[in-house]
Formats: sequence, C-alpha cells, structure tokens
Amino acid sequence: MSGVVRHLIHALAGLLILGLVTAPRSASAEEVVVFAAASLKEALDHAVGMFQQQAGRKVSVSYAASSALAKQIESGAPADIFVSADLDWMDYLQQRHLIKAETRKNLLGNHLVLVAPAESGINVEIKPGFPLASLLGDGHLAMADPDAVPAGKYGEAALEKLGVWSSVENKVVRAENVRSALFFVSRREAPLGIVYQTDAAADKGVKIVGVFPDDTHPPIVYPIAITTNSTNADAGKLLSFLESPSIKKVYEKHGFVVLE
Repeated sequence: MSGVVRHLIHALAGLLILGLVTAPRSASAEEVVVFAAASLKEALDHAVGMFQQQAGRKVSVSYAASSALAKQIESGAPADIFVSADLDWMDYLQQRHLIKAETRKNLLGNHLVLVAPAESGINVEIKPGFPLASLLGDGHLAMADPDAVPAGKYGEAALEKLGVWSSVENKVVRAENVRSALFFVSRREAPLGIVYQTDAAADKGVKIVGVFPDDTHPPIVYPIAITTNSTNADAGKLLSFLESPSIKKVYEKHGFVVLE
C-alpha cells in the first residue's frame, strides 16, 4: 500500500470519527436533516416526533452548539433546516448566503438561570454585585464557552453588566455547549452553572437558584431557517409545522417562550 493511499485512508477514518463524513444525500433523500442548538433537544424531539407521526416523513436532528453547527453548514454539511440559539450565528450564515432569507423567522425565546446540584442549599438574588465568587468558594462556574457559544456569550454579558465577571473569570469552566455545562453541575463537578431555564427543567439533578434579569444580557432568541442548499420539499412542510400555532403548547411545556 502506497504512502499516499495510507494517508488518505487515515484521513478518512479521522473524519468518520469526527462525524463530518455523511452518506450521499441521495441515499436518504426523503429524510429532512435538522441542525439545532443543543438546548432545544427535548422540545424539538417532541415536536419532530409529532410531525413524523402526523406527516409520515422521516426527520433526523443533530444537536450541538450553534457555532459548531453553523460552521458545519458553511463547510457543506447537508442540513435542510438550521435552528440557532442566537441571532448572530443565523446572521453569519445569511451573510454568506447559506440560508434562504425568506424562510427565516424568530421562533422562540428563553431565560438565563443560575443552577446548582439539586441538594444544594444555595439560593441567591441575582443583582449588581451579588456574591458569586463567594458562593463558588474553591469550586468552578460551569458555563458554555463565552467566545463561541450563545449561552456563554449571554452569561458573560450578564456577569459583566452585574459587575461580577472579573471576580469569577478565572473560575469558569468553558464547556463546548450549554448541555455540557449543565452536566458539570448535575454530576457535582461544579457547584454552580449558568444555563437556560429550559436546560434546568430537563435535568432533575439540578435546581434553579437564581434567575438573571432579562435586561442584563441581549434577548435570547432562537431563529429558524431553511438552508440554501436544501432541495428537500419536506423541509418546507416541517418548517411550517414547527412554526404553527398547534405546536405552541409543546414549546411552552418545555419552558420556552413562543415569539409572535
């Protein structure tokens, strides 16, 4: 086996491990592929399940940080629909003509909360100068990476506005997405974490010990759109279903705010 062939085989294996190599789209042309922010998992799984049952269409959903998903779409990943946890990453794709702008809509809203392990006795009013560093003690603050992930950006903005970021910055554990930050707290690896209200509701291992005022960070908005490369007619049907009034109660059940 030549060195070049061996190198190609090793490179392909690496891509497969990273999940970046996908089967040819024609092999499953009837399947709608959705890339969605990790914090949407329970609500979107519920909604997609209803769509599949009612419409008889197949849907595959990949969850990760909005930044990672947007970059994958930019690299040519075969997604039909993108749901971001903030406006910036949808703007990123729109500026590169990678979504169909006429299909874009602000779908949901959320709230930012401080969580602790379920048995924790901590309860705090989140206000300017609140004693976050003292509450952490020798422990760490789990949050999504502020340099890349929407939940992390919201969290840093809130702590900056409240005047406490500098006191805890060196105690932050930067998770790859908001669910990873949640798991740090749920597994008792961090005494406190900043996540979305909907994430906290999805894990019985944590409890909300404080709610960040909405005016301490940019509005939390989840936009949705069909990608430019999508040729799947069912993508439009799924988009219409996810935006329909009939699905509103599903989102609200999982703690989201449905935007008009």
